[in-house]
Order: sequence, then structure tokens, then C-alpha cells
Amino acid sequence: MSKNVKSEAVDHLFEAIMTLKDKDEFYAFFEDVCTVNELLSLSQRYEVARMLRQHKTYLDIAEKTGASTATISRVNRSLNYGNDGYDMVFERLNITEEQ
Repeated sequence: MSKNVKSEAVDHLFEAIMTLKDKDEFYAFFEDVCTVNELLSLSQRYEVARMLRQHKTYLDIAEKTGASTATISRVNRSLNYGNDGYDMVFERLNITEEQ
């Protein structure tokens, strides 16, 4: 993880998230912590990453998600040069390139 992100406050946030038990608890917590737009932006980036792993075109992704090409490019950079966080989650969820 990037050194500028790692902090005691971020550790506390992650520890809090790890206590959540089900989707309803996640909704309750994240609706309190995030604005609607922040939560929608996070979910949009995740959908963009899924679609990029499915080898969808930028145009298809933009049409389906409403993401800008700049956002798609940023997510693509994370997939290719990031910390493998997306791929770790995709593997654990058994999301393949065909899905």
C-alpha cells in the first residue's frame, strides 16, 4: 500500500469495516460514512474494473457505467500497475474474465 495512504486513522477505518457481518451492515455503515456520490463512485470504479477484466471496450464500459474515459483509464492503470487489490477480490469471488 502506498505510504501516503497508510495511517493510524485508515487502520481504524479498516478495522471497523472488518467487523461488519452482512450486506445490511455494510449498507448501514457506508451510508453513514460516505456521501451517496462517494459510494456510487466507488461502486462505479469496481464495475469498470470488472468490465476491463472481461476485455470490454472503453466505449462499452462508458455506456454501461456512465464512467468517463479518464476514470476508465485510471482504473485500468490500477489493474495493470497497482497493488493487485482488484484481482485479489476477483479471485476470492471467483470472478473470471468470461463473467
